[in-house]
Amino acid sequence: MHLKFPGRLATAIVAALTSTPSTVAAQAFTPPAGVGGVTLAWQFVDNTGHRFTDGSFLARGQSVTTSALIELEYGLTDRLSGSIGIPYVFAKYTGTNAPISGLAIDTCRCWNSAFQDLSLSARYRFGDNTWAVTPVVRYDRPSHNYSYVGEAVVGRNLHETQVGVAAGLKLVSFLPKASVQVSYAYAFVEKPLDDVRVDRSNGAFEVGYSLHRLLYVSGSARWQRTHGGLRNGSPTGNPFPFPGELNTVDRFAQRDRVGRSNYWHAGGGLSYSAGPVDVFLSVTKYISGTDTHNGQAYTVGTTWYFRAST
Repeated sequence: MHLKFPGRLATAIVAALTSTPSTVAAQAFTPPAGVGGVTLAWQFVDNTGHRFTDGSFLARGQSVTTSALIELEYGLTDRLSGSIGIPYVFAKYTGTNAPISGLAIDTCRCWNSAFQDLSLSARYRFGDNTWAVTPVVRYDRPSHNYSYVGEAVVGRNLHETQVGVAAGLKLVSFLPKASVQVSYAYAFVEKPLDDVRVDRSNGAFEVGYSLHRLLYVSGSARWQRTHGGLRNGSPTGNPFPFPGELNTVDRFAQRDRVGRSNYWHAGGGLSYSAGPVDVFLSVTKYISGTDTHNGQAYTVGTTWYFRAST
């Protein structure tokens, strides 16, 4: 059984794990009715430091996270699909300096691990096998009340609802093996503090090309803009010295949840098809940003496609 469909679920996972909140939810094409995909992916993220409000970089507060994701997508009809997924995350503070948090989990440079957020999404596709415009709705909720203070944390422990749209086009007229895709999502995020809003926009542009009927290569650019949030200032004093708007004990303790994180990322990936299974890998590099982390991410995984009995 050889099950493939436009859009390549595997490349969705490759590109999206590292930078956007969505995985399959960011894709324009949907699987046919009765066809599903189970994805297992492993990712390593190397946070090499922090970027301040003026964009300057400081190699302090380094950390690493590695995570295992399981996600299931299923075509309910030829146009409507649903997905569910959850990652298990390991995090560790790796900086040579004493951690700002002063927490034992950071000071000992120990691994902290837990399930992160459960995600549910639905997509409905307009178009055909050449082009698609696909609205999407996604809901993320923490799997449990995990800790969000410090560097060795597995997530932000916030509920959020995303609404967005993805559009894809196969360039059959001039480059039959190439495709392009753009996506945008707005996230309504639970307020971490009563007076701080951290809703955000995420966008992506991706170009893909089939080097061979079994081998697919892609490149992408992704961005994020936080609507609200607090700025941490900068060592230069532009627009104000550190810790900037993190000027209370509560605000500073929740700095990774309340920050006005804006960034650009770029990456590339490969996907190889072996019958009903795709194997994929990707690298993503943090290009620029403010009030955010700096570093790179590496992802490998596989997607197994199946058709339900009728």
